[in-house]
Amino acid sequence: MDRATADYMGMLATLMNALALQDALRRAGVESRVQSALRIDQVAEPYIRGRALRHLEERKVVIFGAGTGNPFFTTDTAAALRGREMGVDIVLKATKVDGVYTADPKQDPTATRYASLTFDEAIHRNLKVMDATALALCRDQNMLLKVFSIFVPGALKRAVLGEDEGTLVHC
Repeated sequence: MDRATADYMGMLATLMNALALQDALRRAGVESRVQSALRIDQVAEPYIRGRALRHLEERKVVIFGAGTGNPFFTTDTAAALRGREMGVDIVLKATKVDGVYTADPKQDPTATRYASLTFDEAIHRNLKVMDATALALCRDQNMLLKVFSIFVPGALKRAVLGEDEGTLVHC
């Protein structure tokens, strides 16, 4: 498949996930908005930085979907970019594993999890935490990164509350 087409399909998948998260938050009584980097006005607001900041000031959760809206950029890069635009201190990355490991724990049973490490260590050791662009953006903008498993019950809540969960990547 053509890479650009595949990337657009991936962006649409992230938008579906954003809508599912918004529905779950609404059911829990949390007001939220989905903003999309791709225009799909019937289901999500277009990404407009000022509007997102206003929603945050109104204490609404803002969910960003469709990556950057451009092929060849990962959702990790989109998360770092939107994080910087929103002025966040930390980017939370919910993934399949419970943190960053010395090697892929599914391939190497001797792999050990880092409690914390620096961006430079992650880049130098090629640990596949995020793509290099996203890691460099977080590092250069002094944004922390927390990597944790979305499959561990309560992990997201603990990460949001700043509790010990997963791996912290820092400058």
